[in-house]
Amino acid sequence: MKKLLIAFLGAATLVVTTVHAGAGHDHGPKHGGVVREMGSFTYELVAKSDTLTVHVSDHGKPIATAGAKAEVTIYAGNDKTVVALEPAGDNRMAAKGRFKVGVGVRAALTVTLAGKPEAKATFNLK
Repeated sequence: MKKLLIAFLGAATLVVTTVHAGAGHDHGPKHGGVVREMGSFTYELVAKSDTLTVHVSDHGKPIATAGAKAEVTIYAGNDKTVVALEPAGDNRMAAKGRFKVGVGVRAALTVTLAGKPEAKATFNLK
């Protein structure tokens, strides 16, 4: 009886896991960046040496960034750089410049979407 119960619980766990990981739950990077999920929103930071871009989505659906305010603080060793991001069409916010990126660099994002509370996320760049 004990073995049957363990087998049943194992199968039930597998079913729940499979349902949860179904369509609409893929929060991996879509643009080659680093992803953080906060509530139902997903923020993907794509950090290049000349451009910072943040893509915003809600369960995989793009969220408009018109009227949004955002900044990224980049921590590279002892250097700290604060960068304002501007809406860049559709679900993106971006900034151009010269940025330290790569392994060991951290970025702290603060974003306020129109009509939404402020959100904060930290990214470890690759």
